[in-house]
Amino acid sequence: MKKIVLTMMFFVTLGYSQKQFINEPLVSEIFTADPSAHVFNGKIYVYPSHDIVEENPKYDDCGSQYAMRDYRVLSMDYIGGPVTIHDVALDLDDVPWAKRQFWAPDAAEKDGKYYLYFPTKDKQDIFKIGVAVADKPEGPFKSKKTPIEGSYSMDPSVFKDDDGKYYMYLGGIWGGQLQRWDENNQYTPSGCETQDNGMPNSPAISPRIALMSDDMVSFAEDLKPVRIIDKNGNPILTKDHDRRFFEAAWIHKKDGVYYLSYSTGNTHYIVYATSDNPYGPFVYQGVLNNPVQGWTNHHSTLKFNDKWYFFYHDTQISGKDFLRNVKVTEMFHNEDGTIKTINTIID
Repeated sequence: MKKIVLTMMFFVTLGYSQKQFINEPLVSEIFTADPSAHVFNGKIYVYPSHDIVEENPKYDDCGSQYAMRDYRVLSMDYIGGPVTIHDVALDLDDVPWAKRQFWAPDAAEKDGKYYLYFPTKDKQDIFKIGVAVADKPEGPFKSKKTPIEGSYSMDPSVFKDDDGKYYMYLGGIWGGQLQRWDENNQYTPSGCETQDNGMPNSPAISPRIALMSDDMVSFAEDLKPVRIIDKNGNPILTKDHDRRFFEAAWIHKKDGVYYLSYSTGNTHYIVYATSDNPYGPFVYQGVLNNPVQGWTNHHSTLKFNDKWYFFYHDTQISGKDFLRNVKVTEMFHNEDGTIKTINTIID
């Protein structure tokens, strides 16, 4: 394991881009992305993707350039403190049903056991959600022999509600394959380039939700769509690229309000919507994070010591879209329940 000190809230200028960044990467020894942050046993754990260097990577809307093969957990005692890079938590070769691509994971704890939820492609190149179990937050994790029954697509995130129930949110279009599944969970093969399914004026594809079973390794119900609407009650449309769901659904709860934040994909925003129910519908509210350097924008939120933090990634170290680095900055809820928009770069 290695440690590196995180220094927050100062500006760094890179020669190749001449951009100023308000935060430094959490770690520089490895490339990390898609951070899912949690507090376990009073300590912060971050579950990111682990980007790898590939010679002559293939770029396409399927995300072939994102060829990650294992997970490494990061931890710290406090924001701004030394960051530990733990040993490999799970390797692709240790997942019997997996073929390729370990994309954005998440984690949860219940009764002293830790669960790592991960998307990867099965032998037929179809994304499913797997789960692995460990006795420690950092692993090592042991994968179940099969994916979660009824799961599909990518970007699992597991939210624990105040009543102790756990819900999984998931989904991502284009390379994430969500467009291949209808709202009755029926599969139709299609390409990765699908952007509007030829119906730009139709409601946008919805992320999915399912209640987790008590065992934390299966669903207690079928996946259901999570509706996102505007303040007039109208669905967000497919053509509305600044507000429609693309990937990276994440839930946090404050003052009884559920906040669904997600990436808009090709317009590169993290936006958010609110509801009084974990199933929604969620009412679109605004932009949480403006575009970062790099194509992808993927995040999580965390409350620690009565402050809220926004974990994200950009490409400060490499300048390459598939070699990213995880960062963190403070986030602020306004008195009216809205969230102050975060700008992580200054041109």
